[in-house]
Amino acid sequence: MLDAERRTVAAQLPTLAELTPGRTGNLSVRRGDHVAITPSGVPYDDVGPEDVPVVSLDDGRVHGDRTPSSELPLHRTLYERIDAGAVVHAHAPWATTLAVLRIPLPPVHYMLALAGGQVPVAAYATYGTEELGTNVADAMTDADTTACLLANHGLVAVGDDLDDAMETTTAVESVAQVYCRARAFGLPESLDEAELDRVERKLAAYGQADE
Repeated sequence: MLDAERRTVAAQLPTLAELTPGRTGNLSVRRGDHVAITPSGVPYDDVGPEDVPVVSLDDGRVHGDRTPSSELPLHRTLYERIDAGAVVHAHAPWATTLAVLRIPLPPVHYMLALAGGQVPVAAYATYGTEELGTNVADAMTDADTTACLLANHGLVAVGDDLDDAMETTTAVESVAQVYCRARAFGLPESLDEAELDRVERKLAAYGQADE
């Protein structure tokens, strides 16, 4: 069940490991009314496709031998409230620095066009709870917003697929690092919405054309 999605989840874990300490991150991929999600508490190096559980979004039924991530309620709520094909959650250090300060990340670099501009902060709730998922979805009400800081917790990003969500996660963490460092010298300037719109269009056409 969802063999391709389970392989995708396992293949992205080395990238997740570079962004988040220990086993503190999780990710998922959706197909229809089911999601493939990282198993709870298993070291990333030990996770193969066969270890990735599949969960029904309708009734919560779990397929597979492993227990799903403790953040399953967060993922389920985002899929219910936001049109997304994948979710990444990480405790990336620089983004989490802003999260514990409860400071939104302003669009001081054009790469935040991937996140829809400013990255908001969701109200705090205990990890693994339905309340946390609700708070995050409530903070991501703008249709263009694809990333959110979790107060005193970390970062979440959504995308059409896992590559998309992971790219946004990496971009937010990188810009968060620049922003935190820049604030040591002064108040960084933000880009306006018109420029972010231009960049978003350019990024959509970035790369090699399909042969």
